[in-house]
Amino acid sequence: MTVQNVNVTDTSTPNAADNQADPPFVSLTKELDNADTATAASRHGAATTARQWQVLSQLQRNRWMGTTHIYEQLQLAGFDISLRTVQRDLNALAKRFPIEKNNANPQGWRWKDDAPLQSLPHMNLSQAVAFNMVEANLTQLLPPAILDELFPWFDLARRQLKNSKVTHSWIDRVRIETATQPLIAPHIDLDSKDNIYHALFYQLQIKACYTRSNKSEASEYTLNPIAIIQRGVIIYLLATRTDDPDAIIRTFALHRFASVEILESSALTPNNFHLDSYLDAGSMGFTHPLLSRLPDYGKNTAIELQFTAKAGKSLTESKLSEDQTVTVNDDETLTIQATVNLTSQLVWWLRGFGKGLLNAKPPLLYQVVLDQTLADEP
Repeated sequence: MTVQNVNVTDTSTPNAADNQADPPFVSLTKELDNADTATAASRHGAATTARQWQVLSQLQRNRWMGTTHIYEQLQLAGFDISLRTVQRDLNALAKRFPIEKNNANPQGWRWKDDAPLQSLPHMNLSQAVAFNMVEANLTQLLPPAILDELFPWFDLARRQLKNSKVTHSWIDRVRIETATQPLIAPHIDLDSKDNIYHALFYQLQIKACYTRSNKSEASEYTLNPIAIIQRGVIIYLLATRTDDPDAIIRTFALHRFASVEILESSALTPNNFHLDSYLDAGSMGFTHPLLSRLPDYGKNTAIELQFTAKAGKSLTESKLSEDQTVTVNDDETLTIQATVNLTSQLVWWLRGFGKGLLNAKPPLLYQVVLDQTLADEP
């Protein structure tokens, strides 16, 4: 991202220097470099610069921003100023920057359509909150090429929010919690992870040393990376093996890679592969060994579940499928009918209801749910 340095000092009274050949976007660093030896007047100028920088960061190209809104955002950012000061800042900045106001009441400001400025090396509070939440929740799924570019912005967001009231009014009040038992993520070799993400990002093949869950020794594979999926705390790579003529899409847990080498050869993706279709087919649910004996490995199977009223209440709010129906029986139990993929994940979920699940069809599904020893049969 190319960023131009700007000078946003107070220019409400133009002087001779303003009429010289300097472009409107000149260096802000000249003021900051002298901060250590600044006099009281220059410190005041630096504060004005920081405030006006924040004012500019609030403005957009195609949307009018009200003066009162800008004032409120500055207050949240810790600037103890008056609305009149913001108005003076905007009028002063309009003499040096391509910004314009409208005749509305209250008055609005924006960047002109032909303004050459693409972005400022600053972010407003809304952007800082968004970057903070991206860092907290998505860094595990972003490739190094993108993370390298985002880290400076993550740092800027943290500094922007450090003394902001928003830190307590929003970030400290929002969390993402899993619906299952929390687990500690397994250790992933960082070099392997970086190489996998790099290869996936640039669509290159990899040579990997990988230990399967049912093996004690690692094997070497040449893989075509296809996609990354996080399921709970486990991150999986979808890939095909180059030694497989059928190009079957397989799952590889990232924590089981011992080493990964990026190859120069291009990765091959199966024809007509769509990640959403792959997931909708229940491929990441993992087929149960017994339920896989059903037609089409139990995919898109009509099921009927009978719950106690208390146990089944949540399913009246969150559906199992789009075609789900709920019937309230005479004895106040609930019968749920839906079309789902019969997977191990479904079995584990149904077991969680305990005695709240009264019956299930097809009968084999209920048998597997009740008899946990069947889960280990080949």
